[in-house]
Amino acid sequence: MSAITPTRSLKSPLHKLRSLTGSRRIFVHTLLIGVAVVMLYPLLWMLSSSLKPDTEIFTDPGLIPNALRPENYSEGWSGSGNSFSLYITNSLIVTIGAVIGNVISCSLAAYAFARFEFRGKKIWFGLMLGTLMLPTQAVLIPQYTIFYNLTWINTFLPLIVPKFLAVDAFFIFLMVQFIRSIPRELDQAAMVDGANPWKIYWKIILPLMKPALITTTIFTFIWTYDDFLHQLVYLQQNDRFTVPLGLTLFMDQTSGSSYGAMFAMSTLALAPTLICFLVFQKRLVEGMATSGMKG
Repeated sequence: MSAITPTRSLKSPLHKLRSLTGSRRIFVHTLLIGVAVVMLYPLLWMLSSSLKPDTEIFTDPGLIPNALRPENYSEGWSGSGNSFSLYITNSLIVTIGAVIGNVISCSLAAYAFARFEFRGKKIWFGLMLGTLMLPTQAVLIPQYTIFYNLTWINTFLPLIVPKFLAVDAFFIFLMVQFIRSIPRELDQAAMVDGANPWKIYWKIILPLMKPALITTTIFTFIWTYDDFLHQLVYLQQNDRFTVPLGLTLFMDQTSGSSYGAMFAMSTLALAPTLICFLVFQKRLVEGMATSGMKG
């Protein structure tokens, strides 16, 4: 018996530690689930409201509809004057054009800042970073004047063409940080083999900075797809409207608003961004970790 007693005294603190760790794990998981429910509640409420009659959306706060009304989806798809597929197509045109422009132009600008030496490099880089502090509203009127003189108003050009001119300083800075982490010995070895700066960019730098390119793609896609202000300023006719502008057509202060149809189309409008995030979420974390933390 005397030999068993010390063993029990040794196991007892271990069991207490395990039980304490288990209780802590349960508390952390419960807290995270609670936060997730709070964060997801607006989306769940929107999904529930898309299946409710208009009279119950704001009178019944519950998530379970008393009466299902799936007609909201069919009415919303064709109830705004044009098929909602037109607005989704317009959004995808603008978004894909912006993604291509940012990936090409920002990577080229970042490559120049990270690898080349030229007069005033630090000054230009500082000025570029300074544009991050400019609010969008401060440059909106001068930009509108330029595009108006170019007769680009009510076209997709003001939303796409600037992206090919490396106007997003955040992505340039992100890629500069990533390129600086790539050893210069790779560039020197390529130069020994006769590669010029363009081939070094295309054959070496661009393939190695895939995480940063994917991060740029995801953020550009989401920010452009969800953008409302610029699309509201530059697009005027309904057949040019994107998804954010198409959803406003369901709001009418004179003849009444179709909230059920609006929430139904809002639910469908989330699909592209949700799919983009789910497909590239691992690459997004990798890109932010490798790009933003190295200098």
